Amino acid sequence: MTGASTATPGGGSQTQLWNRSATPASTIGAWLPEGELGESLAAGLARVESELQAAVVSEHEFVGEAAAHLMTAGGKRFRPVLALLAAHLGDAEDPQVATAAVVCELTHLATLYHDDVMDEAAVRRGAASANSRWSNSIAILTGDFLFARASDLLADLGPDAVRVQARTFERLVTGQIRETVGPAPGEDPIAHHLSVLADKTGSLVATSARFGATFAGVDPAVVADLTAYAEEVGVAFQLSDDLIDIVSESGTSGKSPGTDLREGIATLPVLLALAGDDPAEARLRELVAGPVTDDAEHAEALALLRSSASLARATEVLEQYADRARARLGSVPDGEVREALSALCAYVVTRSA
Repeated sequence: MTGASTATPGGGSQTQLWNRSATPASTIGAWLPEGELGESLAAGLARVESELQAAVVSEHEFVGEAAAHLMTAGGKRFRPVLALLAAHLGDAEDPQVATAAVVCELTHLATLYHDDVMDEAAVRRGAASANSRWSNSIAILTGDFLFARASDLLADLGPDAVRVQARTFERLVTGQIRETVGPAPGEDPIAHHLSVLADKTGSLVATSARFGATFAGVDPAVVADLTAYAEEVGVAFQLSDDLIDIVSESGTSGKSPGTDLREGIATLPVLLALAGDDPAEARLRELVAGPVTDDAEHAEALALLRSSASLARATEVLEQYADRARARLGSVPDGEVREALSALCAYVVTRSA
């Protein structure tokens, strides 16, 4: 969209929103390769970013502003990066690769709008969440709008891709329902939690790698291993995000440290503490049995959690997922792509240290 600026309901203008340079927004570059592969990934990310911007434009200014709200706030672009990297095992220049990467990122963005409503989150990516800026209804409908745009692009990728995405979406929704309901009577809360993460996070990360490799013409056996690898990495990445929420001193995740504690979201370290009987963690279990809203108790719980054996055990689980992901790379040919995929396994661990 070009031409004169027009005002939008939330401030700014259509020109300001859409006439941005399509620079890659990924913030996970520490593990990315340099040289020709790195340059190719950067160029691919620029294409993805440009297509993302086009995908959220609407003839209705407010709809466009709401749809672009989280996209322009930045983000890791983890799923597009993984799709593009997997595609470099084949024809990474096939235009369907970038389209598939955009589909996965739009789906991810849509789930964030819905997640923020369910979590009553006030901040996302360091900015006001859509539900707090406008309303829950606007956030839900905007997420639906992004799902619709993803589906429109997906239709051009063929019926097999539509089926894969539909099954991925089923897992996303199933994981969210299971998280909301909680473990069944007699079900291990920790196993339930990890299974939910596989559905809510791992499934879409897996599909991103699967799409990137598939549309680049990679051998189906390698595609299968990449898909399994990416699901393990996806769970590991979510686990590391949850650990960062505890160990970060500066809110590098875009939210204040200990936000999950304050909101009563039981991540793996908390679940391990609650499931244990270590006398040294008795006070910690008392504090994290529910939301920790009192400032003094929140500070105490966060300090106890940071020095706890439960945090150390959660880190070990994270390392196990990273190791399992690396072990899935057996059929991936030696070279820069395999090295980058292996480096990602190390990165998801060290980023939370």
